[in-house]
Amino acid sequence: MLVPKLVTSLRGYTRTQLLADSSAGVIVGIVALPLCIAFAIASGVTPERGLYTGIIAGFLISALGGSRVQVGGPTGAFVVIVYGIVQQYGVDGLMVATLMAGVILVVMGLTKMGGAIKFIPFPVTTGFTSGIALIIFSSQVKDLLGLGMGEVPSEFFAKWAAFGQAIGTINPWAAAISVATLLILTFWPRVSRRVPGPFVALILTTGVVALAGLPVETIGSRFGEINASLPSPSLPSVTWGEARALVGPAFTIAILAAIESLLSAVVADGMIGGRHRSNMELVATGVANIASPLFGGIPATGAIARTATNVKSGGRTPVAGMVHALTLLLVTLFFGRWASLIPLATLAGILVIVAYNMSEWRVFRSELRGPRNDAAVMVATFALTVIVDLSVAIGVGMVLAAFLFMKRMSEVTNVRFVTREFTESPDDRDDRTDRPGDVPPGVEIYEIDGPFFFGAAQKFKDTLAEVSRKPKVLIISLRDVPSIDSTALHALQDIVRRSQGDGTLVLLSEVRAQPLVAIGRSALLDELGEEQLFGNMDDALARAREHLAARGERVAVRG
Repeated sequence: MLVPKLVTSLRGYTRTQLLADSSAGVIVGIVALPLCIAFAIASGVTPERGLYTGIIAGFLISALGGSRVQVGGPTGAFVVIVYGIVQQYGVDGLMVATLMAGVILVVMGLTKMGGAIKFIPFPVTTGFTSGIALIIFSSQVKDLLGLGMGEVPSEFFAKWAAFGQAIGTINPWAAAISVATLLILTFWPRVSRRVPGPFVALILTTGVVALAGLPVETIGSRFGEINASLPSPSLPSVTWGEARALVGPAFTIAILAAIESLLSAVVADGMIGGRHRSNMELVATGVANIASPLFGGIPATGAIARTATNVKSGGRTPVAGMVHALTLLLVTLFFGRWASLIPLATLAGILVIVAYNMSEWRVFRSELRGPRNDAAVMVATFALTVIVDLSVAIGVGMVLAAFLFMKRMSEVTNVRFVTREFTESPDDRDDRTDRPGDVPPGVEIYEIDGPFFFGAAQKFKDTLAEVSRKPKVLIISLRDVPSIDSTALHALQDIVRRSQGDGTLVLLSEVRAQPLVAIGRSALLDELGEEQLFGNMDDALARAREHLAARGERVAVRG
């Protein structure tokens, strides 16, 4: 249902709930302030772009979304892909890719693809999420330690080699600020959960650096004064060739936004006992990513940490997320100029904690102890995310997971020689008590059990190839085949042709609805003949006896 949750949430809305939502929104807005700035800097853009994203996209995701408590904005998941796009195509390229991703997300929602995201395997999401966490941590080492070095290399191993060469240039004051930030974030929740730890760390460390005049790099010293106003909307400028090259990154942004947004909505459902509207959530995220770059913002999606903070603070309707965006707007307008005093070491410390929480290293370790094939998919996705590229990692991870799924499905599907079961006495048969026992000599029966698709087609052909003597009639039972695909149809067609060359009649028995329709639309029906399809085994055996009699064969019962 493509109706925003805001519409249904406001029915019977009370003043008490408005106060609760407003309070939660202010708290989440304060939490989001340092995160928006930190994610923007880590993504290779100026700090205010993170604030613009939190304001514009955050408001739209809540106002139009399919979750009651979803809070949107820039997230750590985008740091890797955004940084790469900015380095290769510039900020205008990022804006175009984000706009395109927004359109893709809207189309996904309108075509009701919200449920399809659940088919992305857990090892793939765990692999690239942990990889992103490691990359975020790596990107913050320079500011965390205050290393006196130039531009940090973008490649993972080159980056750490550069850190090793610059290790002697550590700024002890920056390192101390980073440690203080980490300690505050770790232990402040024991003091108060009402006041957000990142905000406390930001105020305290900024105050110490400013008042003591510590030689620590700040936002102002690197980026200059923050523009404390919301810019007018404008369209980015890129060439047609650049736009074509940005299609791939746009799809990566869209898929990542969809995964993060719906995952956050699922987590929120579990916290409030609700149920989100996945397709509406995709549409809202798409609209937010169309609007965000028009105001200078970067990609946005549902943020799990901010959504959880919203729920814990009492937010229960989209009003809370909208208040969060308005809080960011007011802070930007009235206090934005003071943000230039924030030490980069403080933001680095905040992002290190974000990376630690994002890594879910316990889940990663648990997956390593699971099935080997799943662990291999996860490790491959993780390694490709860190070493190569996020879009490559997701693509390869999905392909590997798909092949693994096909392998497992092919193992589930069995092809069995069952002629003997039909000739046994009723007391000796298995649960198929409806099977007749009069199978004439020269008739062989095979049974396919499970979905008959391309992963099982070769197994079917190999099993029939093991038959040493060619039967006069070959009956293939499809009673336990719920579905069939094109490759399996071609395998059957190949068997029919070879059997006809050997003088063997092929009959298909107990054909279910989907396979029957598929066979009727394929060339197999022309090869086989409609008269060789039977709804039950009795009719198939009767046709076999008729065929044998026509050839002058003996049709007495076996044994």
